[in-house]
Amino acid sequence: MVRVLLLGQGYAASVFAWGLARLKKGLMEPWGIPLAKVDFGVPIEKLEVVASVDVDAGKVGKSLYEVVERYGLEPEPELKSVTVAPGLKLSSTPSYIKTEALDEGRPLEDALVKFEELIDDANPDVAIDVTTTARTSPLYTWEEVEEAALRGSLPHPQAYAYLFLKRDSVAYVNLQPAHVACSPAFVDRALRSGSLVLGDDGATGATPLTIDIAEHLAERGRKVLSVAQFNIGGNSDFLSLIEPDRNRAKEETKSGFLEDVLGYEPPHFIKPTGYLEPLGDKKFVAMHIQWITFGGFTDELIVNMRINDSPALAGYMVDLARLAYASLRGGMYGTVPEINAFYMKRPGPLNLKRKSKIAAYQDLLAFVHKLGKREPHSLNLKALSSEPVTR
Repeated sequence: MVRVLLLGQGYAASVFAWGLARLKKGLMEPWGIPLAKVDFGVPIEKLEVVASVDVDAGKVGKSLYEVVERYGLEPEPELKSVTVAPGLKLSSTPSYIKTEALDEGRPLEDALVKFEELIDDANPDVAIDVTTTARTSPLYTWEEVEEAALRGSLPHPQAYAYLFLKRDSVAYVNLQPAHVACSPAFVDRALRSGSLVLGDDGATGATPLTIDIAEHLAERGRKVLSVAQFNIGGNSDFLSLIEPDRNRAKEETKSGFLEDVLGYEPPHFIKPTGYLEPLGDKKFVAMHIQWITFGGFTDELIVNMRINDSPALAGYMVDLARLAYASLRGGMYGTVPEINAFYMKRPGPLNLKRKSKIAAYQDLLAFVHKLGKREPHSLNLKALSSEPVTR
């Protein structure tokens, strides 16, 4: 069994837990899971959600069965066995959430100890962070991480990564924009302790399509004049992006690929731009790209989409839990660029050059093929550390 702990029991994590239960019973097809039909030694049936963490007072103390039902999904009975535990609020949790957290009503040091006890009790193989967006900066040394954690100045995703990576032999998957796999401190710590971090920020919607279109134009020698892409949604993630710092954090991961793929950075507007509650989880995406083709003529592409935001990420979570476990078991420590480049908007380690998702998928398949051919702990490889990195 692959023991999975969920950080943030929002809609994405709830669809993941619900969908996983149904997949294991043969009640749904594995659409939206890129590697569903690829055998690398960890079948979907081995995944088991053993713990869940949130700070939403409406979820803490509730079973996954109750949370999933609240989201309008028909829950499976086995979801009753996992109860949402309180996490850490810190200063980075959005103010609009009514919270129930470990660091409310007790000293921070005690709250951190309580959270470590929760990890010990759950004993996860893989932790997946799908908490609320927080803006962060890269962290370069473990001492810097530890000091900030004890002061209470780490944003919650980096605080969670710190607490998990104090352990050995754990895999941590970061699916939000915080610098985790793009923090040398976390990658180097994982490298030294036989652990793994994957991230950062799952790429499920408009961003992977935009980067692949940019690759298409670059390969055909076309000069991109401008790129406009925006998203509007009505779920809690978009609500949190009303706050400017969170919006900028998301914007940074969505627009940084242009120079890597094109070799230059054309004028662009690529960002999440608004919250509209009636849209719910099915966000509205619009894209406009114009370019120069042979003879100086100008062409353009206009795309409109409606995308179910959280289910798209939940499908990735199935793959990433399996890949994280298989990589760790195969001796891959630190981080794995081949995984990050395909699944993430800002793939670690820090300063990794981004590529189109089409190209990244081929690299991922080659990596997975090699991984699936090896016995546990027989790779004797070390994934990329973050060296050399300049501040």
